[in-house]
Amino acid sequence: MEIPSSDLFAVLQEFNPWWRGEPQDDLPDWERTVSSAIWSWCQDRRTKRSLLLTGARQVGKTTVLRQVIRRLINAEVVPGTDILYATFDHQLLKLAGLERTVQSFNELYPATPGRQRFLFLDEIQYASNWEVWLKHQVDFHPKVRIAVTGSASPLRDRSTESGVGRWETIPLPTLSFGEYLHLRDIAVSDQLPAAQSLKDLFDWSPAELAKVAKLAQPLTSHFHDYLLRGGFPEPALNEGLTRCQRLLREDIVDKVLKRDMTALYGVRSVLELEKIFLYLCYHDGGILDISTLTQQLDGVNRQTALNHLDLFDSTHLIYRLKPYGYGKEILRGKDKVYLADAALPGAVLLLGRKLLADPQKLGTAVETAFFKHVFTRYYGSTPCFSYWQDKRNRDLEVDLIAEIGDRIVPFEVKYQDADTSMKRLKGLRLFLEEHKVEHGYVITQRWDDLKLIKPLSARHGRERDEIDASILAIPAPLACYWLSGGSAS
Repeated sequence: MEIPSSDLFAVLQEFNPWWRGEPQDDLPDWERTVSSAIWSWCQDRRTKRSLLLTGARQVGKTTVLRQVIRRLINAEVVPGTDILYATFDHQLLKLAGLERTVQSFNELYPATPGRQRFLFLDEIQYASNWEVWLKHQVDFHPKVRIAVTGSASPLRDRSTESGVGRWETIPLPTLSFGEYLHLRDIAVSDQLPAAQSLKDLFDWSPAELAKVAKLAQPLTSHFHDYLLRGGFPEPALNEGLTRCQRLLREDIVDKVLKRDMTALYGVRSVLELEKIFLYLCYHDGGILDISTLTQQLDGVNRQTALNHLDLFDSTHLIYRLKPYGYGKEILRGKDKVYLADAALPGAVLLLGRKLLADPQKLGTAVETAFFKHVFTRYYGSTPCFSYWQDKRNRDLEVDLIAEIGDRIVPFEVKYQDADTSMKRLKGLRLFLEEHKVEHGYVITQRWDDLKLIKPLSARHGRERDEIDASILAIPAPLACYWLSGGSAS
């Protein structure tokens, strides 16, 4: 179908008001943490790589791109007419394709030789052969900087190979707890100290930790609200919880399952997808046994389940962790699966505030939320995330292991209204001893738990000397708040 140039020009003019000298009045002043990384990419003259911003549907990728464009214009890095924004979620641009869209931009505002240009291309997964096109642009047009977003990652090997050395990927997860507080304009005590590194807390005195616990206690109610509303910006801003969770179901889950999966990957049986996703909602944060899943879901075979899990991963609805260790046994091990946001199971299962009264479901939501904060904080350091189980006793485990360089950082989540005793930390203690790790963390519920623990040896049935390791207990609201503010373990 031939699209008149005048129609393409009109659409692009609407998407790029700065060409007419008009501001983007609908953008919030506050920016996500990831904006600083994209801004650094914009200013980096040494690399010609493009940038791929990935994240689930409705996570805020478009807003982030437009805010970066606003920065470029306000800083007068380049004239506004050297900046293009286009979204291929729009039917006309999807039909026109990448080449024709960029060609129309160049016809409207021809490039000045030797001057940098910026292309911000949204939802690029809807454009045909985008990987090949992007590779070609990076290889042959070094003066054109290109940032793209996608709600679905490339699954094919050829896509991944095309991107090697041509683009860098930045994930945009759902809102962190700290970002959620900013978005909802919730003030936090200015006396609450920042923690640049959770590791530094091992040097804090008991008095300092007790003072922080008292200051941070008001975070609990907001943290629980965050677990119910989730980190998708538009639903999170709704005052009514019922409407917020309905938006999560309709705008996030339903559109991914019923639109993206069929349009992008040719999925024919949406019912199978819905069955598997509902199963994951019931088993969020659990170790996934494919055989058990197929036995419980009538009509779903093993290969279908594995294929659909890949699709959920590709559309950023889940995170998957392998067991800790190395070798074929680990690669063949069962995955641990977290949903993209702690609020999704409650929204899908219509739990509402009943989630807060169910200790098991609440603990799972906290573990999911905490994992996302650790993932976001460490991603730039190319970490490896896993979970650990003792080979002799599978009941002894550690929820999350983060490997960053030569550091091993174990986390155990115990969000229960009970004292954090050593008996409840046998798995973490055993891991610290067997792997000679100096520091571990337990994420708790009670504010009295903010303290340093020197554990005894975890060997079963034998009294042993104290091991050379320490465990720091941190209430979950404070741990997530510190991690979302740029702190690290």
